[in-house]
Amino acid sequence: MKAMARLLTVVALVASLGCLASAAEVQGILLDRMCATKVVAAKDQKAAQGHTRDCGLMGDCVKAGYGVFTADGKFITFDPAGNQKAKQALTATSKQDDLKVKVTGEVTGDSIKVAAIKIL
Repeated sequence: MKAMARLLTVVALVASLGCLASAAEVQGILLDRMCATKVVAAKDQKAAQGHTRDCGLMGDCVKAGYGVFTADGKFITFDPAGNQKAKQALTATSKQDDLKVKVTGEVTGDSIKVAAIKIL
């Protein structure tokens, strides 16, 4: 009986830790953090869609890092590896604006450890 109670305790603990960080797929508009400040404050989807690839590849914007602006007005920031993946995706795409993306990775709070980014 004690062994069963211990097992249940361990299972409950592992399950609760899983809630802190979970694998997810997030869709939205790819933005650099510098430009996201204004867009997020206004929850302005139209401005997010108008953000350009060229702006996102400017030196200060690359240094600031990236994230995804979701349809519900949240901005989820990328980890350092995700920032590199975002820069690569921007460099590779021919799209000039309306940079809709699907990001997969492990979400913790308002950030994501990016596994993959796909420009839609």
